[in-house]
Amino acid sequence: MKRFALLAALLLLFTCLFGLPAFADEPVKADAKAAVTETKSDAKATDAKATDTAAKETAPEAAAATEAAATDAAAETAAPEPPKVDTGDTAFIILSAALVMLMTPGLALFYGGMVRKKNVLSTIMHSFIAIGLVSVLWVLYGYSLAFGPDINGLIGSLSWAGFNSVGADPNPDYAATLPHNVFAMFQLMFAVITVALISGAFAERMKFSAFLLFSALWVSLIYFPLAHWVWGVGGWLRTLGALDFAGGTVVHISSGVSGLVLAIMLGKRRGLGTTPMPPHQLPMTVLGAGLLWFGWFGFNAGSALGANGLAGSAFVTTNTAAAAAAMAWIFAEWIRQGKPTVLGAASGAVAGLVVITPAAGFVTPMSSIIMGVLAGIICYIAVVLKPRLGYDDALDAFGIHGVGGTFGAIATGIFATTTVNSAGADGLLYGGDLLTKQLIATGATYAFAAVGTFIIYQIVNAIFKARVSAEDEETGLDISQHGEEGYPDFVVHGGISSFSFVESPTAAKSPAKEMVHGH
Repeated sequence: MKRFALLAALLLLFTCLFGLPAFADEPVKADAKAAVTETKSDAKATDAKATDTAAKETAPEAAAATEAAATDAAAETAAPEPPKVDTGDTAFIILSAALVMLMTPGLALFYGGMVRKKNVLSTIMHSFIAIGLVSVLWVLYGYSLAFGPDINGLIGSLSWAGFNSVGADPNPDYAATLPHNVFAMFQLMFAVITVALISGAFAERMKFSAFLLFSALWVSLIYFPLAHWVWGVGGWLRTLGALDFAGGTVVHISSGVSGLVLAIMLGKRRGLGTTPMPPHQLPMTVLGAGLLWFGWFGFNAGSALGANGLAGSAFVTTNTAAAAAAMAWIFAEWIRQGKPTVLGAASGAVAGLVVITPAAGFVTPMSSIIMGVLAGIICYIAVVLKPRLGYDDALDAFGIHGVGGTFGAIATGIFATTTVNSAGADGLLYGGDLLTKQLIATGATYAFAAVGTFIIYQIVNAIFKARVSAEDEETGLDISQHGEEGYPDFVVHGGISSFSFVESPTAAKSPAKEMVHGH
């Protein structure tokens, strides 16, 4: 089995501009003149001399006082300006947050099309309900744990729980030109889709109640601390210097590794290897892949946290890597099995998007092509090897997100360059030592996600038996868990104008009625 290493920690520090006003410091000259007239007495002349002497003695004191006042005024003027909201940056990040949010329904379609017809709604539900669950937890305490004031480099404090102090004013530690609440909502969407990604590994066999409890515990105990390690001010991986532009370790490695642990713990789907389990609706999957590709521009370009040149660079590398990976995947299929597939093209594009995520703001367009091609080939091999390795990662959450995220984090340590982003670091090809830091981050993510997921699963399984019964699995999770079907069938008798409905055998076993429609 191939094991890779993980994690990376981010960058992007916004500095406040200090103005250095010019000093207008004019020396004061004391010019004492004695006006002595011929008609004045010697006594008056003596008094004039005394006055002249006193003025000369006072002049240095006056000059010193003036200089001190000028220095105080200059110090006040040189104080840093408070952070100011930029309307262009704010509009761009609100739009980017909306794009990232759209990725989760896109993922629901991507996953939903790949499962069997009887499990399509339950699979879609895993992604859709993650938006609701994680959004509430994020406001209650999640954002504070992930980005709040640091506690020993491991977790944020609860100072910002309930979005306390997270308002319209910018927080210069994270985004000096954005309202703090806009930055927080942008980061929320990453947490949402991470939970949804895990569900692809255990599709078609986990109880919905167990999924809800697992998701609440996992996002609280794994995602929030990990996000702080990598992106939070004071987080130990950020302090180490590991880079993760948009979530290669935080999102993809953590979800892929956790999905693999769950897939192993839950066991294989019943009938796997003996019963055909092809995707039931590939057009739905391709539509979902298209929405993911579209939303990923907000995911990566938005991580520049401003409408700027860095966002443009991330936009270019994101699209280029996805395109290269899609091409590489279908050519790998073509060589191995004689035909390129639509599912392969969609999977390859997603693999390329995963791999470029940690590197999008640090690498050149040419490097993104290399990373994309390798992503398509490596992730394809990981998916092909899955049956031989004996685990049932149903929708390739680990094969694409775990393996792809791992390769992306390591490749960042090779291809990153400060010529693209001066706030980053130089990778191996540019003479830097970033690769070592990326390996440390990757390994830490693997260990934390794997061990944490194992423990959380044991807790959840003790409360709710996590796996559905054999009967419920045979019936399908749409009916057994939700009491509804994605595709009720209708049969039409007597022509177009008259309908008679026939109850299907499946519906007889459940409250949901299936009707058959045909001409």
